[in-house]
Amino acid sequence: MKKEHMLTFLEKQLEKNLGDYDFAIDWDAKSHTVEVIAVLYAQNQGSEAIADLDGIETEEEVIEFEDSVLLYDPAKGDVVDQEDYLAVIPYEGKKGIQKKVLITLAKYLGQVLTEGESDLMDFLANEDAEVFELQWNQVEFEKQLADATGPTEYVPYPKY
Repeated sequence: MKKEHMLTFLEKQLEKNLGDYDFAIDWDAKSHTVEVIAVLYAQNQGSEAIADLDGIETEEEVIEFEDSVLLYDPAKGDVVDQEDYLAVIPYEGKKGIQKKVLITLAKYLGQVLTEGESDLMDFLANEDAEVFELQWNQVEFEKQLADATGPTEYVPYPKY
């Protein structure tokens, strides 16, 4: 049996807590980062023209919105574009990250996506709305983490 590491444990938690939401895990071994990409889909009933951050417009029937959380090793350098991520969470090099952090991350991300899906539907229904974003509340995440009673042992960073 292979030894459990950050990626395998994280994937299990995301599968357990994100339900029907699509997600992907992108491990960049070179930069020592793990990106959790979450995707929302919504019907664009009125086939309104919607522009993304790059100004590219679409009138597709189904809108796809994605955002991501980045796990990074602070010893390998700072994250340059933190504003590009929903949240940025550090881990401790080869030691990895506490299991309860990944459990809380998956649970809270599920809550963010549920609220975000509702907000996205409201955005599409409101012709005056200009911007849609998922809302990650770092204070709420840290509160949930502090209240978490999950396992405090570490799950290690994956080996190449």
